[in-house]
Amino acid sequence: MGKITALALAAALLTACSSGPPGGARTPGPLPATGAATGPATGATTPAARTGAASPGRPRELARGLDVPWGVAFLPGGDALVTERNSSRLLRITPQGKVTDVGGVPGVRPGGEGGLMGVAVSPGFDRDRLVYVYFTAAADNRVMRFRYDDRIGPLQEVVTGIPKGANHNGGRIAFGPDGMLYVATGEVYRTELAQDKNSLGGKILRVTPDGEAAPGNPFGNRVWTWGHRNVQGLAWDEARRLYATEFGQDRLDEINLIEKGRNYGWPEVEGVGDDRDFVNPLLTWTTEEASPSGLAYAGGSLWAAGLRGERLWQVPVKDGRAGRPIAHHTGEYGRLRTAVRAPDGSLWVTTSNRDGRGSPRRGDDRILVFPLR
Repeated sequence: MGKITALALAAALLTACSSGPPGGARTPGPLPATGAATGPATGATTPAARTGAASPGRPRELARGLDVPWGVAFLPGGDALVTERNSSRLLRITPQGKVTDVGGVPGVRPGGEGGLMGVAVSPGFDRDRLVYVYFTAAADNRVMRFRYDDRIGPLQEVVTGIPKGANHNGGRIAFGPDGMLYVATGEVYRTELAQDKNSLGGKILRVTPDGEAAPGNPFGNRVWTWGHRNVQGLAWDEARRLYATEFGQDRLDEINLIEKGRNYGWPEVEGVGDDRDFVNPLLTWTTEEASPSGLAYAGGSLWAAGLRGERLWQVPVKDGRAGRPIAHHTGEYGRLRTAVRAPDGSLWVTTSNRDGRGSPRRGDDRILVFPLR
């Protein structure tokens, strides 16, 4: 199977791999640069002006004293719904920082890396009032929805039977430009699930708002792409290209350009490989530099929240190709979990210092708002 290829420790621009014919193998391109090439060992920020992309200003603290804020989704009007992984609470937070406890989501069983995770607001919310959540239940991970009228209505099943485990539960959900719901899942340390197209583990799923296999899916089921280890970030650019972050095992974390029906190689490949049956990542970092969870697209760049790396990564992208990654605010706020673009164009970033792996600071966990200029 795929042989892991050593990565260059420094490079200038990262070049995305070109796609072959539909159903064909993807031809590996030049080796991506690792995050180690971004600047001094101190993690100092490389000026984004050199890339022509937006750069973040100093953040303001929007909310504090939260319990592992995991998912953020915006309602019409600009308020956000925020999930807390460990408490199972759903919060409503205004752009001015007013926090309202909406209540606990029933049926959540927090533990390890599981709990109340992703949240998505229906594209037709003004009409249907539907909110979707991804969480760990007694027997599985699942996507449920409810009608939201300033409270949590009765839960309805959307996707159930997603494998659960102590770790690698995935959890990010988002509606794409096509109106379909995309669901990022993990392989819960059962690596064989990632290469099984009939399993919901280690995949990106694409479903209708009711949870059925979306029209045009490559295998006639809910699977959109496969061969993933643990995806926790999804973002689209203005050309409707989908990107995803992925945790590596011991060596290399990834950002991938997600394409219908493709196999992203886990567990046969970590990082870049030389097997044409698998898609190579757009870029990789070492796990110490990144452990990327949430992903946003704004101002011509992808923004990846780094957990173990404790920094906000900016990756300029153009035409599906990734530029040299830029590290911002290394170590200033601890572990970063989620990055999402707000309706006003700013970037909301959550910390994750109370998740059992961080060192909580006074005020943690918090939501920070970065203006983009």
